Formats: sequence, structure tokens, C-alpha cells
Amino acid sequence: MSITSEAELQGMKRISEVVATTLKEMRNYAKPGMSAQEVDEFGGEMLQKYGAKSAPKLTYGFPGWTCISVNNEIAHGIPKASKILREGDLVNIDVSAELDGFWADNGGSFVLGADLHQHQPLVDASRNILLKALSQIRGGVKIADIGKLIEKEAGKAGFTVIRNLAGHGVGRSLHEAPEDILNCYERRNKERFRKNSVVAVETFISTHSNYANQANDGWTLIGNKGGFVAQHEHTIVITDGQPIILTANNEI
Repeated sequence: MSITSEAELQGMKRISEVVATTLKEMRNYAKPGMSAQEVDEFGGEMLQKYGAKSAPKLTYGFPGWTCISVNNEIAHGIPKASKILREGDLVNIDVSAELDGFWADNGGSFVLGADLHQHQPLVDASRNILLKALSQIRGGVKIADIGKLIEKEAGKAGFTVIRNLAGHGVGRSLHEAPEDILNCYERRNKERFRKNSVVAVETFISTHSNYANQANDGWTLIGNKGGFVAQHEHTIVITDGQPIILTANNEI
């Protein structure tokens, strides 16, 4: 969507604060020995407290309030009761929701407890690359150039990117145009970021895989070459200068 009034901006700020706060509290709540379902239900209770609706449930009938992906899962992980979180796991929580007709999306990977398996460098790279990419986004910038930046920075850090997952427009629905804010350079994409538009930009930084495939459960995405992936995502409003990071109250 494009922000055309102060009321729309305030509406986006409210739902963005809800998803950011929910994600932050879910991450703090998660402990080794808990199931992904327990963490998800905690998040669902928070969304309901704010009067917000789970975007994946509302849009796709997803079997959970939020997406919780663990270790080799890249994204869209189902928060099952059988998925038990362990010390040192690489965990990703993605929270998206709707409130009063406005939608926002926020996600982040983290290491649960002690970094027993040395996942922290991957997590740090994903977070830092997202923030660097956001600092370069303004009205008129080519979307493909941000993909090039993400891919280049991942390589400098010793990682690669998932080439078939992307950030997207958001605001009046979960996924809007542009739907191809990739983590890699696509020379055929001549589209540019538009001032006042709302987008969710996300990194998918990988140790081995470069494409995501759907698992047999019909939801979970896993890498084509194995390994691990860290993801971070913020909903932003594009300006002539630095973007407004609507989900910034959650330091993912």
C-alpha cells in the first residue's frame, strides 16, 4: 500500500507495534524443553489481547498463529506439539497480523540459550545485512540493487542466500506488490521502490542451500542443499531518506 494520510500511517504503526511486541515476547518466552506449539499459543494469546488476527491463519488457513521454524527449516514451520525446542537450536519466529484493516510482518532468527552449534555468526550476518539493506532503501532505488547488496554482503560474510524467497509489499493485505524483493540480483527487474509505499524486507542468509523447497507437510520450506538459514524481517515505509522502520521497537 501507499501511505496517503496520517490515519493510514497511524494504522500501520499500531499493527506493526503489535507484531513487533508479540515477536519480542515470544522470543523471550521460549525456553529449552518447550514445544513450538506452546510458544505459538503464547503468541496467539498476545495477538488476541490486542484484538489482532493472525495473518497466516486468516489468509492461508495456516495451522498455527505464527510460523516457527527450527534448525534446518527455513520458513513457514508448523508450530507442532511434537516440535520440542532444545538448547542451542536455531529458531525462527515470523509474526504477521491484521488489525483494523492494516497488516504488518516481522520475523527474526535467534539461538535458543547457549550457542552450542555456532549458529550465532549466521544470525548476526542476517540481522546486520538486513539493517544495511534498509539503510540504502529510499524512493527511486532499484529493487534489484538491494538484492545485489544483500547477496554481496552474504558472500563477504562467508554465506549465500536463498534465491527464491523474497520480501514483499504489505499494508492492506499480507502480500502485495512488489512481490519480488529478492535477496539476489535479478537484472530483468527494473522496478524501483516508491516513496510512501509500505514493504516488508527480509533476508534469507544460508550456509549451504540457495533454493527453498516445500516439505511433505505442504507448508514448511527446507533447503535444497541442507545446512541452515537465518531470516530477519522488518516492515517499513519508504521515504526520500532513511525509511521509517515500523517494527523497530523489536530489536530482532
